Amino acid sequence: MEKEFQKRILSSLIIIPVSLFFIIKGSAFFILFISILFLIACFEWTKMTKRYDFKIFGIIFLLLSFYSVHLIRDRELFEFLMIFIICITTDIGGYIFGKTFKGPKLTKISPNKTYSGVVGGLLMSVVVAYLFNTKYDNSFLETQNFLSDLFFMITVFLISGVSQIGDLIISYFKRASNIKDTGNLFPGHGGLLDRIDGMIFAFPFVYLISKIL
Repeated sequence: MEKEFQKRILSSLIIIPVSLFFIIKGSAFFILFISILFLIACFEWTKMTKRYDFKIFGIIFLLLSFYSVHLIRDRELFEFLMIFIICITTDIGGYIFGKTFKGPKLTKISPNKTYSGVVGGLLMSVVVAYLFNTKYDNSFLETQNFLSDLFFMITVFLISGVSQIGDLIISYFKRASNIKDTGNLFPGHGGLLDRIDGMIFAFPFVYLISKIL
């Protein structure tokens, strides 16, 4: 387990800075970046999924998901970074708390998921998102009084929750296909879909909510 954790850390030290470079750079750099990710995600999905209708539905969903990623980045960098950070810290918090406190399993769909991991993911995402938010004036969410703080927490909880649901959905299809990871692109992390399973649900969720509200 320790060796696996070391692989995760080393991979993250490469993945996160590279991703941030293209995210912050924006423009054609970002479009090229997410286009490559989209193609890799489609490849992993079609390789993992056996049913033809699921393959088509998944590709359409990925196309819409990545398009929402582009729209949000094009709309506001800070909003994009906030969602990105929430998803990453949800994953990290879930992993750390789950491995540390263990406890009852969440579901048979994903045997490694625990209730402590769910709580840890929610808590870490709120703390890190709040700290990140307070560093900027043009904030994704205002945090000046109790009601705005409460609204901030609910919003982060929702995004974090959707991210975790996305994780479980991809885990369901992995379990149905009898595979552990969607690929082996990242040592210690598995495939691309293993890393962005929460994001591909969180970004379209935020975009749709922003249009409704």
